[in-house]
Amino acid sequence: MKIYTKKGDTGSTSLYGGGSYLKDDIRIEAYGTVDELNSFLGALMVDNPLSDQEATLTFIQNMLFNIGANLATRPGVAVSMEGVNEEDILNLENQIDRLSQDLPELKHFILPGGDRTVATCHVCRTVCRRAERRVVTLHRQKEELDENVIKFLNRLSDYLFILARAIAKFNKTPEVKWIGRSGK
Repeated sequence: MKIYTKKGDTGSTSLYGGGSYLKDDIRIEAYGTVDELNSFLGALMVDNPLSDQEATLTFIQNMLFNIGANLATRPGVAVSMEGVNEEDILNLENQIDRLSQDLPELKHFILPGGDRTVATCHVCRTVCRRAERRVVTLHRQKEELDENVIKFLNRLSDYLFILARAIAKFNKTPEVKWIGRSGK
């Protein structure tokens, strides 16, 4: 099977189930951003020092693939990929709570960075926020969409923030405190 079809050379693409969409359509933007997030998560996993988070990160990657596949399917077409359920969201919440209990209370804003892995985790978090915004825009356009996808992406960005802090702690990397113009 050839990887290229040349059908997209004019700026359009097709969804599973048919229909032609411009490549800058919000649906294409949404699943493209989810795919981008999944790729950045792959980069994070290469350097992730927290072995107890490996299974969670793999679970997240699989969920993002399912979300992307559902978004890449024409509305009204049945898809065999599993969606997001409440248990998936609860799983993320449990991981957030578990990681948070070992972290110092956050008393100031922190800047992304400190070391490469922490910075990559923050890149994942911000790409996740962008994916969430794209999905919300799609949903606002009255597109058929599982609202659990929005909840999952929202919780995922929270998880990635806490994961960045946990990695910084594990790596003994000081968090970079934001200092406003007043110097405080």
